[in-house]
Formats: sequence, structure tokens, C-alpha cells
Amino acid sequence: MTTTLPPPAEAAPEPSPEPFDPKGFVATLPMRPGVYRMFAADGELIYVGKARQLKQRVGSYFRADLMAPKVVAMVRQIARIEVTLTRSDTEALLLEYNLIKQHRPHYNVLLKDDKTFPYLRLSLTAFRV
Repeated sequence: MTTTLPPPAEAAPEPSPEPFDPKGFVATLPMRPGVYRMFAADGELIYVGKARQLKQRVGSYFRADLMAPKVVAMVRQIARIEVTLTRSDTEALLLEYNLIKQHRPHYNVLLKDDKTFPYLRLSLTAFRV
């Protein structure tokens, strides 16, 4: 007994992802501290940054008066941005440092040296000059 199967259906093309809408994205951000991660279309992490106020900092990348060619080149590659809210600026600094050290994004040039580490000194005494 022979069974004939119908020919396989052609795979439907994957819908192209929506283009990144920077103004719409920035409008959803809070005025809180956090870390943002910028990704290229291929999913590569290209930049990690921190902010005291995410809405203002991330929004600054999409102003018409961008000056530095490096920033312009980076912004052209952004396909999506992920954000992590933090409780403080200090927590954002530490998270940013750890993410840069772990992923080594192309556009982060600071904090790449494994020989230096940012640190905080906590003291119960008043600061004296």
C-alpha cells in the first residue's frame, strides 16, 4: 500500500520587524535612573549606557543636532533598546560597568580595561576637605 502525501507548503516569509521608532520609545521611558542597552538589527549589543533620567539621556541620542560622527554612526545602527530601571545612580553605574565588562560592546570605549575598577568608599564619618 502506497500513500501519497501532498507537496509541502512553502514557508511563509517572516514578517519584517517594525522599524525602530525612537520618539515613540523615548516617550515611554520614565524619568528614573537606569541602564540602557542598544542593539543592532542582527541582535548585536553595540552600546551600554547609564542615566540619572532615562527619558532625557536616551532622548538625547535622537536630537537633530547630533554632533559627534561616532554617535551618528551608532544611532544609525540602533534597531532596539532595552532598559533596566535601578534604585539609584550608583546601582546604574555598577550595572553598566558589569554589562560592559561582560559583553564588550563595540561603541563603549571606556571601562574596557580589565586592570581598573570603579569603586566607592563608604564611610560613617563626615567628609572633610
